[in-house]
Amino acid sequence: MTSRRYVQLDVFADRPGAGNPLAVVLDAAGLDDAAMQAIARWTRLPETTFVFAPTRPDASYAVRMFSPRREVPFAGHPSVGTAHVVLDAGLAAPVDGLLMQEGAAGVLPLRVEGDGAARTIAVRTPRATVVNEGDPAGDALLGAALAALPPGALPPALVDGGRRWWLAQVRDEAALRAATPDWDAISALARATDSMGVCAYARTPGRDYDLAVRAFVGAPAAFEDAASGAANATLAAWLKSRDALPGRDGRYVVSQGREVGYDARLELRVDDAGDVWPGGHVRTIVTGQIDW
Repeated sequence: MTSRRYVQLDVFADRPGAGNPLAVVLDAAGLDDAAMQAIARWTRLPETTFVFAPTRPDASYAVRMFSPRREVPFAGHPSVGTAHVVLDAGLAAPVDGLLMQEGAAGVLPLRVEGDGAARTIAVRTPRATVVNEGDPAGDALLGAALAALPPGALPPALVDGGRRWWLAQVRDEAALRAATPDWDAISALARATDSMGVCAYARTPGRDYDLAVRAFVGAPAAFEDAASGAANATLAAWLKSRDALPGRDGRYVVSQGREVGYDARLELRVDDAGDVWPGGHVRTIVTGQIDW
């Protein structure tokens, strides 16, 4: 067995326990695919990441991401959380405010702003494309998956931003938060459309956040995500395409996770080039060693 540095943290959190949990294994050289998958299964967290020396000269570090079931090519909260750990460990430093993460999705920049507890990190996500707009009345699978969600102004859409999500606006925040998902229907829709499931959202006038979001993952396992950077980035791209972004100057705040015991805040930015940057604060919870 080899002892390696190990960190658990909350991503998109202003305090412990509020955000999406993540495990990070530093010094991952020598771990093969089977070992990394076994560690990710053992942590039982939504994702576990493994940090390696970069292979490209333009990258600050390299990372691989695993859920308990499979390797993940890209996800938002593991990217933001891994950057936080890399910075704290002194493995890389921002250049002109940017870290460059090498992974299965290529080399992606992460913007670092502030220091200490005030520091925020945001990742530029892969460009999203609209696959199609759905009609719940004419599509039995989609209609069943959205039956518990009173519709808002925009139609549902299937959007691919590295991971595919069905995006569904809900009439108001109260209806969104009170909704009970039909997991069988959402899973059937996810499998039939090669998507993650349904990302439902509602506008929240008068709050200190601009949108409430719930992300219902239907495949390969059924669960509600506490805080998804990738889903929210896909949603931001869709709203931008419909000239329907909330907030001001391409910036807005999302509340996610309350329905599953968390209270995450994600800060979204759509820049002048149309690129989407989901980010926020990160809190380190556990530091130590893993012997594997």
